[in-house]
Amino acid sequence: ANEWRDYAIDHLTDRAVFSVFRRTSEVPLFQIVKDPKLARRQGAFAVIAAGGRILKRGQELGRVLGVFDRTLKLVEA
Repeated sequence: ANEWRDYAIDHLTDRAVFSVFRRTSEVPLFQIVKDPKLARRQGAFAVIAAGGRILKRGQELGRVLGVFDRTLKLVEA
């Protein structure tokens, strides 16, 4: 809770990036990227974690943002 404290929006020549930060001086926790040239192949939208790992990619922004809606499940041993 309250993990996201700052954000940045970058409009590059080939894509748009929305970055979420814990603190302004740190690397982004997540990046939400729209890259139109990938629209027909993998999907224009992607959520990328701090280490560069792609968490979700797809054609629709709502579905890609669903990666943040996951709920924890109880695991019984």
